[in-house]
Order: sequence, then C-alpha cells, then structure tokens
Amino acid sequence: MNTQFDWSLVRSFLAALDHGSLLGAARALGATQPTLGRHIAELESQLGVVLFERTGRGLLPTASALRLAESARAMEGGAHQLARAASGAEAGVEGSVRITASQPVACYVLPPVLAQMRIALPGVQVELVSSNQVSNLLRREADIALRMVEPDQSSLVV
Repeated sequence: MNTQFDWSLVRSFLAALDHGSLLGAARALGATQPTLGRHIAELESQLGVVLFERTGRGLLPTASALRLAESARAMEGGAHQLARAASGAEAGVEGSVRITASQPVACYVLPPVLAQMRIALPGVQVELVSSNQVSNLLRREADIALRMVEPDQSSLVV
C-alpha cells in the first residue's frame, strides 16, 4: 500500500461518497466525470481496497469506504486548517457574535450554516437567540438580526 497519495484523490473519494455518483461529485468539484473515475480507481489501487460498487443508480460505498471515510474527513479538516493557517485567517478571526433570528430561521436554516462556521472559524463563539421579537441592533441587543421585516432604524444596513 502506497501511503504517499495525492490529496485530490481523497477529495474525489469524499465527493463521490457525499454525492453518490461520479457525475454529482464531478459537478461539486468542478471536474469531469472521467477525471473522478480515474481518481477513485487510482485511490482504490493505492489503498488496495474497493471503495464503491458501481450500480445503475450510481455508487454504493463498500464497507471499506465507510470505514475509511472518518479518516478521510479528518484529512479534509486538516487540509482546511492548513489553508486557514496559511492565509492567516486562523490567527485573525476570533471573538463572539450574537445572532438573533425568527424561530423558523433559527431552527431550520441556521444550524447547518453555524455548523460549517464552527469548522471554518473555530475562534468565533456564536450565541443564537431564537425570538420573533425585533431586537434593537443600535443598543447592541444583537450583532446580527435575521428578520422578515424591514428594520425601523434608518442607520442599519439591510
């Protein structure tokens, strides 16, 4: 087994795992379907395992793929952390932010966004306030307010 494989092969594997097809993975990565197919085949060869069963409906991950997914996701996290450190973003963005949103937005829209934000900006602490009342941003009751109404404070950016 070759342990010196290209990160793009692992990225292609994760995209195929997430999208369930080479076409979906290719679209997500901005690549072609044949390129993704070659990446998967090369990674399978280097690891010495079959990662997917090809079916008429797409790709079905094998037990090996599911077992390796956690390690691949850790690599993905490491790659993102490396990119943030190289750009200096990791050192400069930290603190807390208070977000207020209506109950539907706070319950259904924001959780996946905040989960991604936690990964991308680990130094930022988010306080989410779920309320249908309009908070006064000028009095710092919140840093960000997501509402379906126009604010009555003229100095706010809409």
